[in-house]
Amino acid sequence: MDKQYYKEYFDLERGHWWFRVRNQILMEQIGRLLGNQQPTRRILNVGAGTFSTSELLGQFGQVTSLEYDADCVAYTKSRLPGIQLDEGSILELPFADNTFDLVTAFDVIEHVEDDLQAVREMKRVCKPGGLVIVSVPAFMTLWSHHDVVNHHFRRYTMPKLQAVFGAKSDPPTLPGRLRYHNYFNSALFLPIAAFRMLSRAIPTKLIRSGSGADNTLVDVDSPVNKILYAIFDWERRLLNRGWKFPFGVSAALAWQKDGAG
Repeated sequence: MDKQYYKEYFDLERGHWWFRVRNQILMEQIGRLLGNQQPTRRILNVGAGTFSTSELLGQFGQVTSLEYDADCVAYTKSRLPGIQLDEGSILELPFADNTFDLVTAFDVIEHVEDDLQAVREMKRVCKPGGLVIVSVPAFMTLWSHHDVVNHHFRRYTMPKLQAVFGAKSDPPTLPGRLRYHNYFNSALFLPIAAFRMLSRAIPTKLIRSGSGADNTLVDVDSPVNKILYAIFDWERRLLNRGWKFPFGVSAALAWQKDGAG
């Protein structure tokens, strides 16, 4: 990401409509799969960014947080003195095999060219019976300046994401099965798609400021932020009832490693 985005991202993660509801959706799905907090449960949050998701994951166990970008680590520690946020790469996780009960990477694997290796590493450090849970941006038709600013390599369809987790090149020591998969941010898919298609024809400097990411276009204190939150939160309640969506701006997947938990 651009350095300017870290400063924006810190506040966006805690107030922007998309981050707030996305995080609720992910935590609710994790709660269904894991149950309540267990003090001995070990969790690895890869690509922890400005630490918001690590704070939320603390309700399920003991969290280890890893972030690749040194500037992001330094800035987050300056805003949250005393936190444990380590620098490291998802492509070479600095942990032994079978260490964690839960491994998460929320909107992370699209940032690395070798997503197969990233997923292999998460599987490797996951304990038998443990879970790997990811979220990713969906559909290359939505590719825009937002993806460029965020240094994405790709957006995913669900079959593509499933294929990454079921890669035939995986070592035989990493067998497992899918536990959950779904698209989300589906209710707003069409207006977001229309905006991104339109934005390709408009000079970036005319519609964006700061880092230029889409998230910065809506002020967190604005009425628009509240309206979009309400729409996305309505969708969250449908997801809680077990609804499956055929498309969305984002996708989530949970994979469970074979073996006793």
